[in-house]
Amino acid sequence: MRQPFERVVWIVLDSVGIGAMPDAAAYGDEGSDTLGNIARRRQLDLPNLRRLGLANIRPLEGLPPVEHPSGAYGKCALASPGKDTTTGHWEMAGILLEKPFPVYPRGFPREVIDPFEAKIGRKVLGNKPASGTEIIQELGIEHIRTGKPIVYTSADSVFQIAAHESIIPVDELYRICEIARDILRGPHEVGRVIARPFEGEPGSFVRAASRKDYAVPPPKGMLLDQLAGRRVPVWSVGKIADIFLGRGIGRSVKTKSNDDGMRKTLEAMRDQPNGLIFVNLVDFDQQFGYRNDVEGYAGALEAVDRWLPSLEPKDSDLVVLTADHGCDPTTPSTDHSREYTPLLVYGPRVVGGINLGTRSTLADIGQSVAANFGTTIPAGTSFLDGVRKEYHHF
Repeated sequence: MRQPFERVVWIVLDSVGIGAMPDAAAYGDEGSDTLGNIARRRQLDLPNLRRLGLANIRPLEGLPPVEHPSGAYGKCALASPGKDTTTGHWEMAGILLEKPFPVYPRGFPREVIDPFEAKIGRKVLGNKPASGTEIIQELGIEHIRTGKPIVYTSADSVFQIAAHESIIPVDELYRICEIARDILRGPHEVGRVIARPFEGEPGSFVRAASRKDYAVPPPKGMLLDQLAGRRVPVWSVGKIADIFLGRGIGRSVKTKSNDDGMRKTLEAMRDQPNGLIFVNLVDFDQQFGYRNDVEGYAGALEAVDRWLPSLEPKDSDLVVLTADHGCDPTTPSTDHSREYTPLLVYGPRVVGGINLGTRSTLADIGQSVAANFGTTIPAGTSFLDGVRKEYHHF
């Protein structure tokens, strides 16, 4: 049986939430509304996202809905507890968590740091939430002087270790990360341990390209496992491969920025005519949400909007735009926020103007992708048939 769409291009706009979920107050996120609050602060120019139906999902100041959206539109709740990268992406793939991955807004406790320092034979610097680019400027000189690795975290469930390549060689940094991964089990099982090598001179330290992630293995049976079983080619752009430990992914490319991710998405589309192209555009929270940079966040949204026409989906393409959580830059918090995520689905064979409503889980997207390729995943309800033109009679 011919599959409905030969290729799915699935783009995660990392942290672009569209309003607080009903349980947001339990996460300290009451009133968070990434898209809505940015629109109230600063006029947004998003003609292409509006055309697809973004402003039809819910009212957004200065962005009136269009009468005939070219895409199907809706929003997704997170059924899993939590609001981090791994939770959101795993849920998309059909993995619903019973408890959230741990986060450390005050740094890691001694019960983690003490055995870590003992096993690596070094004390650590930092041990606090921080921007990765800023903490190497803050502590890089002391790191070079003492040889102590820099440990830090973020709003995500991550244990990050930064070291200058001339002080702790990359292979040694990887070994240290493996030690951390082995320690971080049970109640302290963070989603990812990340090696963050850097280089350069004092005052101009920069991250090196040899980052490496040590993620918790996703449970078997999730979307990418199922696609691999069907021999569906998967090309990941950005941190997708790190989140899923490369499982089921045939080709992957890392990205330096949204611009780099957008360029590499077009390259993937030129080179892979079928299967799944799975993309994460990370700058929204990494560069702007964490830093409460409203203007930067707004500009990044507008840059993606300007880029969208260059996707040029072919007749047998399905394009999906969504997010994994929120990260409202207008609130005092620099953390992620517990928000609904937008859902826009389009392509030549998609019926425009279909209201997909409020989906109970991000897994509905993964289930729809699974259904397209003739398989299923453990959670979610497919909306695939509801958006296909051949299922509608005009």
